[in-house]
Parts: sequence; C-alpha cells; structure tokens
Amino acid sequence: MSQKGSVVIVGGGIIGVNCAWYLARSGWQVTVVDRKTIGGACSFGNCGLVCPSHVLPLTEPGAFKAAVKAMLSPGSAFRIQPRLDPALWSWMWQFSRRCNHKSMVTAAHAIQALLVSSMREYETLVHVDKIDCEWQAKGLMFAYKSPRALDDYAKTDKLLAEMFNEPAKRLSAAEAIALEPALKPNIAGAWMYEHDAHLRPDRLVHSMRVRLEESGVQFKENCELVRFNGTQKSAANVETTQGNMTADVFVVASGAWTPMLHEHLGCTVPIQPGKGYSITMPRPKICPQIPMIFPEHRVAVTPMNTGYRLGSIMEFAGYDESIRPERLQLLRSGAEHYLHDPYCEPELETWFGWRPMTYDSLPVIDVSPKWGNVWIAAGHNMLGLSMAPVTGRLLKELINAEQPHLDVAPYSVKRF
Repeated sequence: MSQKGSVVIVGGGIIGVNCAWYLARSGWQVTVVDRKTIGGACSFGNCGLVCPSHVLPLTEPGAFKAAVKAMLSPGSAFRIQPRLDPALWSWMWQFSRRCNHKSMVTAAHAIQALLVSSMREYETLVHVDKIDCEWQAKGLMFAYKSPRALDDYAKTDKLLAEMFNEPAKRLSAAEAIALEPALKPNIAGAWMYEHDAHLRPDRLVHSMRVRLEESGVQFKENCELVRFNGTQKSAANVETTQGNMTADVFVVASGAWTPMLHEHLGCTVPIQPGKGYSITMPRPKICPQIPMIFPEHRVAVTPMNTGYRLGSIMEFAGYDESIRPERLQLLRSGAEHYLHDPYCEPELETWFGWRPMTYDSLPVIDVSPKWGNVWIAAGHNMLGLSMAPVTGRLLKELINAEQPHLDVAPYSVKRF
C-alpha cells in the first residue's frame, strides 16, 4: 500500500486509537500523542457497553426539569457542583432549549446512524481482524423494581420501535430471572435489548495499540499539545512538550479536554466534562451473564470475562480529579436492590473519567475552520466506545476525500 502522507493524532483514547486504525490501514503514516497515557482516561474504566439501543439523546422532553429535581435531591446520581462558570450555565441553557420532541428525534436519527454503522465495524474488528477485547454479544437488560417505572418505559419502547426499528422485549419478573438468575425475586420486570454487546475497554485499546505498533504506528505518552504552527489555512506542525512534530494532516481527538484547545482550533466546541465513576472487582459468586442497567438507580453492571464492573453517575463538577466515596457508594447501594451478589472483595480499582458532553448529544466530526488540515473528532458524550469505529472510518473517508458512507452534516462544528 502506497503511503498517502503523515498524520499526527492528538488524543490517545478510544476515538484517537480508532482514527489511527482506519488511517493507518488506508496508507497513512500515523503518530498518536497523548497528554497522559494511551487509553488511560475515559476510555479505560467505562462500562464497556456497545449499545445500538441507545438511540435517544439526553435531551428528551422533561429531561432538564428532571435534572434540576435530581440536583436538589441528596444522594442523586446526577449532580452539578454550584460554581460561577459561564460556560457551564450557557451549556445548560442550550441543553434546556433542546429538551423537546422535535430536537430529540432529529438528534436521535443522527445518533442512530453512527451506532448502526459502528456495530457493523465492530463485527469486522472482532471477527475478521480478531481484536482481543473480551467481546460478548449477549444483549443489554434494563431491570426495574417499580411496576410503574417498568410500565412507563413502554412509551419509550413504542417510540423506539416505530420510529427507529429498535424495539425491546418486555419481560415479566419470572422471565427476567429465568434469563438472568443473578437478579433478586423482588424486581417488577425488565426490558431486553437483544442486539447490544459489551467488551472490556482497556483490552480493546491495548489490543488495537499492539496491532498498530506492529504496523508502524508510533505512540507518544506524556506529550501535551502546546500550539499549531502554520501559514494561512494550513498547519505545518504541532508544537508539543516533547518538541515539534511535522505532518500533512492532524486529528484532534481530545475528548473532554477539547475546550482547552479552542484557541488552537479556531472554533468553540461546547463540551462539558461529565464525570462518571466505576468500581472494578473480581466476578462475584453469583455473577450476571448479561450486562444490565438499573434506570431507577442509574447504575450499570458489566460482567466481563476477567472481571466485573459497576459504573455510572453523572457529575458536572468541572475538571475535579477527586474520587468521592459517597458517589462510589451509590453504585454499590444501587446494585444491592437488584442483585443477589451485587459486588465482592477485593475492589481492584475505583475510577473516574470525564465524558465529553455536548448540549445536543452529538459529536463533532469535522475540519477546523482555522486550519484546513486539522480535523476534530470529539464530543461523543456517553457513547464514545459505541461510536469509536465509525468515527475512525468517517475521519479516514473525509481526510482521503472519499464519499462518506454517512451524511456528516449533523456532526459539523458549524452548528455551534
């Protein structure tokens, strides 16, 4: 394969690594740099769900009112740390404006296009390219304690079935327990998405990195972007804490850190860091076989081949690096309502990561308005793992001046 030129990718999370994968395979000489470690941020300890079922954006009708109500409730899984931050309150205002049916449906179609394509790409990565990531296609179960909450989800299921061809299977308590014996008998029932999958995210990044390094891709850690240098509308090199790197093309896949780069990108990408937590441990004695979400308590459970993870929580607390014990306890206590063995000792790792949240729930996959050869791939909200392969493929198509296999207009940075 002839070399097309050189690319420097700023950001070594799941998005940046997938961009490297598709660009390297199409003939580009690729270097990936990260301000810390490759795959060490939000790509490391997330719940590992690959979920084409997650079509709907966060901007559902009533979502803003529910968020404010939850914010005022002690012990809520959702929290905003009060502070004078104009960017946060501007973000919240724009979010609230989109909490209506029309905006929700428009965003959902753009989300679904990415999710469906990405699942096809994952099938190739796992079954053809043999990426080792503990892939399991066992679906995703939403379990409920309250009969009313279970019934209320029927409206969402009807919408997803009729508008997006993404129905769930409703299960009685007995049917849910028969399918997943780790559940306690006091549940009301469940909704089952049979076509979702899950994996171990750190294994995915590690496996892809090994294969990329074997093909000549270079990775540089603890290497932070300082600025782009260039003339007119083309960047010639990127200045980093490890020196200047010259390339023909640059990709910024910096996740929740993207707002720190607005001056360098020549545009505003309104991302807020949505802090999530997880606890990783060995598999408990009665371990679920199917990953689950408990919507009433906002806890996700992921059984992996080599471990077990509780995760979730959403905190808008800026770039706060503390791990709050009471937030971790919400994960444990939430799981206790549903599972015979909700957790076990030892807790191998307690973790947090910043999800890159945009106020319309859509990522940016577009070229910088300042530099014609600097591309942005960021803002994947809570679906970075699910959307990573399709993002890599789209960036490859755009950079190679190929016809994109999806309409990329919804992901334009110009919408802001």
